[in-house]
Amino acid sequence: MREEKIMILGIESSCDDTSAAVVCNRRLLSNVIASQKVHEKYGGVIPELASRVHQQNIIPTVSAALAEASVDKEKLHAIAFTRGPGLMGSLLVGLSFAKGLAAALNIPLIEVNHLQGHLLSHFIEVDRKPAEVDGQHAKVDGKPSQPPFPFLCLLVSGGHSQIVQVNSPAEFDIIGETIDDAAGEAFDKCAKVMGLPYPGGPVIDRLAKAGDPQKFVFARPKVSGLNYSFSGLKTSFLYFLQKKVAAEPDFIVAHQADLCASLQKTIIDILMEKLIKAVNQTGIRHVAIAGGVSANSALGNELRHLGKQFDWTVYIPEPRFTTDNAAMIAVAGYFKYLDSEFCTMDVAPFTR
Repeated sequence: MREEKIMILGIESSCDDTSAAVVCNRRLLSNVIASQKVHEKYGGVIPELASRVHQQNIIPTVSAALAEASVDKEKLHAIAFTRGPGLMGSLLVGLSFAKGLAAALNIPLIEVNHLQGHLLSHFIEVDRKPAEVDGQHAKVDGKPSQPPFPFLCLLVSGGHSQIVQVNSPAEFDIIGETIDDAAGEAFDKCAKVMGLPYPGGPVIDRLAKAGDPQKFVFARPKVSGLNYSFSGLKTSFLYFLQKKVAAEPDFIVAHQADLCASLQKTIIDILMEKLIKAVNQTGIRHVAIAGGVSANSALGNELRHLGKQFDWTVYIPEPRFTTDNAAMIAVAGYFKYLDSEFCTMDVAPFTR
């Protein structure tokens, strides 16, 4: 029997990127992202500015996604949107547009948790060379293209750091999370202290390649269970620099690469220590990463290393699916469409 072709439009507007994507079932037809450069000079996202730029970007972004996918809006089966968490003003722009378009087309509206989207980003299908089949799981270039259920996912971004046991597209158990700051926030705040541009994570990743990760030692907070803490690391890093700069004013510039490499290693070691514990506790050996920080090259390399050391099967998303994007929202919406998980027009966004 022929599989029905379900067309889902995804809309993502949780922070400062306006994104729209179209999927046919899970196959990606388009994924358009309009980024906001206006925040760079402020060293962080300004919520009011973000929502204003979303209003300017939302219509052309959705139009571009439909055009790139060669899909007429009347062919859509549903519209999936990010309900939260995120910035209230930004979320309202995406939600309001999704409501209006869904009402005009008389099609269902599907709410998606932004974090759920990141977890399911591994199930976005893109055009590649034909995959070989190994048991129940397709392989591309000899490697599994998507994790089987259940799998563990380390979700690391600017606002979240969690270890999640993903049991199905609709069932998630958070088994560890940060009790204060997120790993991505630690990258960005420490980068700001060093005078590096925003966002700081990618800059640190680039500079760290030329540095010695063993050069400096920073605090590693001790937290029980599988939870994380990064506020102590930020404080340790700040005090360390203040002391060094007082004695040597050009210390940061002179040791920039080593500082980046040592900071990056500390954050990754903290993340991996708890991930190893999670695998040992659950016995689940299919391990993925997701979220903006999962694009960090050193983090990906360390996960691959641990995979070989402990015989894990690891899953690392394409860089374009690590940052905020509507493709992951559309795919999460597709899974919800199959279960008829639609929301009403009075749905409201949530920030946390």
